[in-house]
Amino acid sequence: MSIGNAPDGNSPEDDRPSLPEDDRTSDDRLAADRPSIGRALHDARVAANLTVEEVSNSTRVRVPIVHAIEEDDFSRCGGDVYARGHVRTLARAVGLDPAALVEQYDAEHGGRPAPTPAAPMFEAERIRPERRRPNWTAAMVAALVAVIGFVGFTLFGQDDSGNSRNVAEAPAAVKSPSQAPKPAPSKPAPAPTESAIAAVPQDKVTVKLTAIDDKSWISAKARDGKLLFDGLLMKGDSKTFQDDERLDLILGNAGAIELFVNGKKVEDEFAPGQVERLTYTKGDPQVG
Repeated sequence: MSIGNAPDGNSPEDDRPSLPEDDRTSDDRLAADRPSIGRALHDARVAANLTVEEVSNSTRVRVPIVHAIEEDDFSRCGGDVYARGHVRTLARAVGLDPAALVEQYDAEHGGRPAPTPAAPMFEAERIRPERRRPNWTAAMVAALVAVIGFVGFTLFGQDDSGNSRNVAEAPAAVKSPSQAPKPAPSKPAPAPTESAIAAVPQDKVTVKLTAIDDKSWISAKARDGKLLFDGLLMKGDSKTFQDDERLDLILGNAGAIELFVNGKKVEDEFAPGQVERLTYTKGDPQVG
């Protein structure tokens, strides 16, 4: 016994009801209606009457990378950590919410990446100077010279009448090298207090960076483009930079850095592994 086809020539699967439009989840509908990251950045830039070159100059993100991100091509960023940093920086420049765009990026690229150390190309470990030890030889020589000089002056000195005189008293005993006075140990310079940090010149821009939780690669440039520092800041170390008008910074692991600008602590909560490109002038920080 054979089974015939349906009268209209369609297979049984074609008769199944399709999923109504309203049965989609709210997240699905939101994702479908939401523009891509690149489109959102492009539209916001155009609405703000900014050119790609102007955005590049203000963010220090190169023009080809800005073009690529606006076309949703993140392959030129060098990895998810740097792509997230570029998205955050460009969003701020064109007036969008950085957190929302970074969250959208994470949702579309497998979640937030694990924190990574600074790039190997910047692993230039700072050579610490060896602590100088007390020069005991110099101390002993100085003590012996002083004693010999005193003895010679006492034995061959003259009284007020010009006659030579002998000393009845025995010369002072020469101390052995082991009994030579030890120089007092030098005390480390006290760490600058917050009030001392606040006393910075008003006619300059001053930035102090301290690696609190971990090491971080940093780069600092003056207004004229002069490179002030480019290397690794180890945990516990600090760097202070100053310029007459402006300082441009790149923090490779911004979450590990405590930042003071013109004597005021910057309260931005940077995530570990986050790359931040920052610019400060004499009037900053405006907020925080």
